Amino acid sequence: MFRSFFTLILFLEVFSNPCLAADEPIVISSSKVAAPKQPQAAISADGTVHVVFGVGEDVVHCRSKDEGKSFSEPVVAFRVPNLSLGMRRGPRIAIAGETLVVSAIGGKLGKGKDGDLVAWRSIDGGQTWQGPVQVNDSNDSAREGLHAMAASTSGEAWCSWLDLRNQRTEIFASKSTDGGASWSPNQLVYSSPEKNVCECCHPSIAMHDGMVHVLFRNSLAGNRDMFLASFRGQDGSSSGANRLGNESWKLNACPMDGGMLSIAPTGLVSTIWRRGRDILLANVDGSDERFLGIGEQPSIASTSEGPVAVWSVRRDGELMLQKLSGGEPQSIAKLARDAVIVSDPKRNKSTIVLWEKTEKGQSSILASRVEFAP
Repeated sequence: MFRSFFTLILFLEVFSNPCLAADEPIVISSSKVAAPKQPQAAISADGTVHVVFGVGEDVVHCRSKDEGKSFSEPVVAFRVPNLSLGMRRGPRIAIAGETLVVSAIGGKLGKGKDGDLVAWRSIDGGQTWQGPVQVNDSNDSAREGLHAMAASTSGEAWCSWLDLRNQRTEIFASKSTDGGASWSPNQLVYSSPEKNVCECCHPSIAMHDGMVHVLFRNSLAGNRDMFLASFRGQDGSSSGANRLGNESWKLNACPMDGGMLSIAPTGLVSTIWRRGRDILLANVDGSDERFLGIGEQPSIASTSEGPVAVWSVRRDGELMLQKLSGGEPQSIAKLARDAVIVSDPKRNKSTIVLWEKTEKGQSSILASRVEFAP
């Protein structure tokens, strides 16, 4: 599972030309009392970067009008009772047409005893919010607290989540065709023949040209491998779920690390995930997996310069940034967890990395803008 030190050195020597750089981090929110957690972001058609994160039961929103150089003062958008937070739980944001859609999971009791996936929407750039609308149509079936959301410029949005309605952990999905105002009857994306998919790894979802792709960690024959399910969003017809990677991860536990995916304007689907301590890239084009480095909790975004990835060497450890078409991995922070990277492929400068930092009892959300070298 572990690559040798010499393999890593060879990798760095092959990709020796700097291709990108990250600005000095900006503190978006910081507190010693109520810790801000789990930042997520989306970029609108005009280049505005919208960020959401959780603080206790509050979902907080802020924005950047200058491509991540500065951010507005965070304000509470709405409250979700017993909001699921931590380990990739937390609110998600997507932009459906011109509407901001934010989803989150909460319940009356919380702590995994109950939980519904709810969506809120804003048609004025986050000034006011409408909701909640429940997405899962079987009450409390989203109580594991793990979900993902994606949206398109046409106004369509999709949610996918770990669902427990059938006394097993399955992957379900639902779509909205009106910017999150209403959601379709839920559809089963994948059910493991061995009862559960991986119980505590978050799914990821992306959409392109009528196809919806859901990345999740499975649990089969004692292995915790990544699978990709793809289906047509129009009629729900599935092309099945396929295992990713050249090897399996034998593990009698849940690593709580679900991976991420992104789709290039050409339609190429790229996935990034962890097996053991290895961070791996796999494009859904028949090519083999590619080793990127040692770490956990990776994230990926498609940019005009190709895919760009981030990951932590360890939780609350060094944060690495890597342009996947060339250049060596770069350290952009010393203390980081649960980083995400977002981009607008049409805008070179609209690529933003966000992460959590905890130091001396102070919890913060930070952001850094990625600059592409000429």
